[in-house]
Amino acid sequence: MSHAVSTGVAVKKQVGARAGLHEKGMSARLLGLFFFLLCGAPQAPFAVAEEVWTGVQRIVAIGDVHGDYQQFVALLREAGLIDQKNKWTGGKTHLVQTGDILDRGPQSRQVMELLMSLEKEARRAGGRVHALIGNHEAMNLYGDLRYVSPQEYEAFRDRNSEKIRDAFYQQHVEQLKKSSPPGELPELTESYRQVWESKQPLGFFEHRYALSDRGRYGKWILGHNAIIKINDTLFLHGGLSPKYAADSLAGINERVRDELEDFTTLAGGIVQDEEGPLWYRGLALAEEESLAAHVRRVLENYGARRIVVGHTVTEGAVIPRFGGKVVLIDAGLSQFYGARRACLILEGDRAYALHRGKKIALPSDLGAELLQYLQEAAALDPSPSSLPGRIRPMEDTSLVPATR
Repeated sequence: MSHAVSTGVAVKKQVGARAGLHEKGMSARLLGLFFFLLCGAPQAPFAVAEEVWTGVQRIVAIGDVHGDYQQFVALLREAGLIDQKNKWTGGKTHLVQTGDILDRGPQSRQVMELLMSLEKEARRAGGRVHALIGNHEAMNLYGDLRYVSPQEYEAFRDRNSEKIRDAFYQQHVEQLKKSSPPGELPELTESYRQVWESKQPLGFFEHRYALSDRGRYGKWILGHNAIIKINDTLFLHGGLSPKYAADSLAGINERVRDELEDFTTLAGGIVQDEEGPLWYRGLALAEEESLAAHVRRVLENYGARRIVVGHTVTEGAVIPRFGGKVVLIDAGLSQFYGARRACLILEGDRAYALHRGKKIALPSDLGAELLQYLQEAAALDPSPSSLPGRIRPMEDTSLVPATR
């Protein structure tokens, strides 16, 4: 079992034996209830989201959020999807968030709560919210916590957190005493405990439960898809590599959910595969000539016109590739990447970038039209813009790509 997966199940293992764990000042009933929820509560079934939608007149697609609630809200308002009270105003619009709500930033919980509310409000208005599974959603479910900020754990802290952590520490000590070979039991000093607590800050266990298959957010994530098709456009987090290009939408989504419900199937599976839909970066980074035939095959296989992906941060704008057949929408929305607000808008047959609140037609000509688009976007950015590094080489007309 990998380190990440073992971390994901560590909390369940730590509470395998429950006797004698309640601390003074905290009722056995309360602590026992927490352990029951964490380890033994029956999993309620979740409704699986639909994968294919047609006849949608307006789509707004937003890339990686990474825990930045303020920037996400600002972009939703610029796109006309919410009002000043964060209530849905998008009517029949479909909002697609292509994954990676979580990690790096401090406000992932607020973002998830907002999306959960907007899902209900949009549905009542005839619209929809599609929150896709990204690699960071998957990582939080199976326990790879390298990118969880300390503030994320703090967001799950409550008045019982110290007592809950104390109980888990006592359980940890008991397990050490049972499992350590003779003479190898570590010295259980106050320093040892402080190190242990630094790895399990207050709110840690509540965070792990909430993002488990029994928790509020874990169940919510598992009810979503990794890839969907709306009208003639495919949406997913990382991209479709040649390895998975012939798979059905339903097949991909089912495999992702199955592996995230049973971590023993992760090894060699689709979820952690660098060529899988949660991780693949070829559509964003590979030379276009090397993948042009692959992109055509994908679009033919799925009856699609374009593929929209996040995951790979662009220079700071929505970027078309492969003559507009691939659109990269992770412009770096989070403060972690520079708070660069941009998203994709599809209205009928037209594609636009919403950049800093201004709607700009998205070019399919990757030569002069792309240069003009990037120059217009850069002019909207606060100084210094992140785009000149992409623009300057193109301003030498000898380096402008030929029109496709």
